Amino acid sequence: MRQKAVITIQEEYSLIDQILAGEEALYATLVDKYKSFAFTIALKVVNNRAEAEEIAQDGFIKAFHYLKKFNREAKFSTWLYRIVFNTAISYKRKSKQQFESIENSIVTYSERADHELEKDDKRVFLSQALEKLSEADRVAVQLYYIKEYSLEETAEILGQNINTLKVRVHRARQRLADELKKILKEEALTL
Repeated sequence: MRQKAVITIQEEYSLIDQILAGEEALYATLVDKYKSFAFTIALKVVNNRAEAEEIAQDGFIKAFHYLKKFNREAKFSTWLYRIVFNTAISYKRKSKQQFESIENSIVTYSERADHELEKDDKRVFLSQALEKLSEADRVAVQLYYIKEYSLEETAEILGQNINTLKVRVHRARQRLADELKKILKEEALTL
């Protein structure tokens, strides 16, 4: 398996300078580094893999187009994820379609140890609980707790005031806990 090269913020800024100076092929380095989570953000908003791929790609195209306007007050990833998030929200508003929820997804299991099955169950229950949150709450929780962005970075990506985000994350965490309790209670009743 190929290891991804880790680049520092300064190296990233240097790379951006080279891209802006005409070495546009280097943009692929940034795409490779951030494509996975850009896709994840889009998927959390639209709940459709093909559309999420298209949205992530559109986000990268927009970021490339506006790269001259990147002011380096935030990290490139924060700026990019904000573009992807806004692109996904715009797309969802335009389409106004209902997509398949995680509850309708087929989950397959191979023969694994009980401990692996238990981890999978936890992921499924957490995913089900996350689906019960609003898209803004779901993305905020994902960015802050799962991707471990700081509150400042998460607020920047979502275009929210830091205090508003703190309240959103706190309330979302409480709703998530309540949803998990309901799911686990229902699961226990079916045993």
